[in-house]
Amino acid sequence: MSEYDFIIIGAGSAGSVLANRLTEDGKSKVLLLEAGGSDRNFWIQMPIGYGKVFYDKKVNWKYTAEPDPALGKRKIYIPRGKVMGGSSSINAMVYVRGHQQDYDDWGQTAPGWRWPDVAPIFKRMEDWSKGADDLRGAGGPLSVQDISNQVHPLSRTYLKAAEQAGIPNNPDYNGAKMDGSCLYQITTKNGLRASASRCYLRPAKRRNNLDIQLKAQATRIILNGKQAVGVEYKQHGKLKSATVRHEVILCGGAINSPQLLQLSGIGSGELLKDLAIPVVHNAPEVGRNLQDHLGFDHTFRSSVPTLNQILRPMLGKIRVGMQYLLTRKGPLSLSLNQGGGFTRVLENADRPDIQLYFTPLSYTRAPAGKRPLMTPDAFPGFLMGFNPCKPTSTGYLQIRSPDPFEAPEIHPNYMSTEHDRNLMIAGVKLIRKISQTPAMKAIIEHEISPGANFTTDAQLDQIIRENCWTVFHQCGTCRMGTDKSVSVVDERLKVHGIGGLRVADASIFPSIPTGNTNAPAIMVGEKAADIILEDLRR
Repeated sequence: MSEYDFIIIGAGSAGSVLANRLTEDGKSKVLLLEAGGSDRNFWIQMPIGYGKVFYDKKVNWKYTAEPDPALGKRKIYIPRGKVMGGSSSINAMVYVRGHQQDYDDWGQTAPGWRWPDVAPIFKRMEDWSKGADDLRGAGGPLSVQDISNQVHPLSRTYLKAAEQAGIPNNPDYNGAKMDGSCLYQITTKNGLRASASRCYLRPAKRRNNLDIQLKAQATRIILNGKQAVGVEYKQHGKLKSATVRHEVILCGGAINSPQLLQLSGIGSGELLKDLAIPVVHNAPEVGRNLQDHLGFDHTFRSSVPTLNQILRPMLGKIRVGMQYLLTRKGPLSLSLNQGGGFTRVLENADRPDIQLYFTPLSYTRAPAGKRPLMTPDAFPGFLMGFNPCKPTSTGYLQIRSPDPFEAPEIHPNYMSTEHDRNLMIAGVKLIRKISQTPAMKAIIEHEISPGANFTTDAQLDQIIRENCWTVFHQCGTCRMGTDKSVSVVDERLKVHGIGGLRVADASIFPSIPTGNTNAPAIMVGEKAADIILEDLRR
């Protein structure tokens, strides 16, 4: 048994940040536990390689939700990173801060988290390739790239079509205004993925006061009464433990963090008693408020070449492979989500309510267990998709047993509100509107899926339920707030009712941000470090 000043559980988006920031002064001794292994994997480092790790159990928790009643009892697959960098090592790298109003909403329940509080943190963590200005940062640890000079030509066609549909181009959706069509900014550097591990952990790895233990899965938080005093974990088949002088910081993400709290006796007293787990603190909100973005794709057959004609033929694979190896450029150095944007479809919306995606590639016949980004359709095709930005459906998750190695039950409860159902239908109609613009009609042969024969709201509702998918933005399961009856942690990320224990990851989001969740998760890590170091100095 060893003793540390801080123990961080999870080397993901927020955990990597905390490991760096809490060891910068060389004084605090920090243990970082990661259930997965190293991120030195070619398919992780090559940006488009996320298609390969989508189902790879060596770096992915590979969760599956319970049958969802609203989706015809389909079991939605939920990939989450089980590797250094967490999901920032396996995601599609799209960088979105979120809408300013999102954080003003957070600040209403958690003082100190309004947009003026977090905007400077976003700015300082960025290394934006187009340089700093009043809102954007340069020189920070997280590399964010403008890809406007590298995208497939069809991405520009998409921008023209979006403008014809009434969605003007926005050159920087992370700037003063979020609304508009765009080419996405991605977290890469010199043609490699810029994960939280690469940007935050690697610079800190050689510090003598940082102890990183891989393949070390936390099994429970050790509590003395209602005070966290250490962590028990299993590594290479052996059960080990470490004690802490100051705090345990839980950074396991929206699924693993509430799971570990429940395993440690912090959760619904009724659930814990049913599983014969001693109740340390009755906290029914642990695992509740699960939120996610639900997406839906349209597949179109194109009359002009797409990435399909580059990435499918063997000769094409060889060419782009050599291009990438020699120059770190080309299609393999990018995300496939090249275009997109944020727009409003509901009257009186106070921020964008639909996020758009354009992918100059299609894979309509993907076999089960595969995501063939390198084996797209034989014909020229592309995808246009969307997700509602602020869904009102919420779900929950809970452990099945006291076994820490058994995956929890996950109940997303998708499309359970009329608001969400209406937005999904509105999203389909918006994609159809874009596809009917002169710019798109000039390149579209026909709509492959869902197909032009689906036109009524009832038909669209049914096809959406049968084919929608998670956009992998699970959050909110240990939500933050001052009201102990509806939150798990306070505004300083301390677990209500427990001393020496904080949570810092996407699980603390009071509400889901407008857009992709990785940038906000990294911001949480930065702000958590500020808060912890401030408390340490008191």
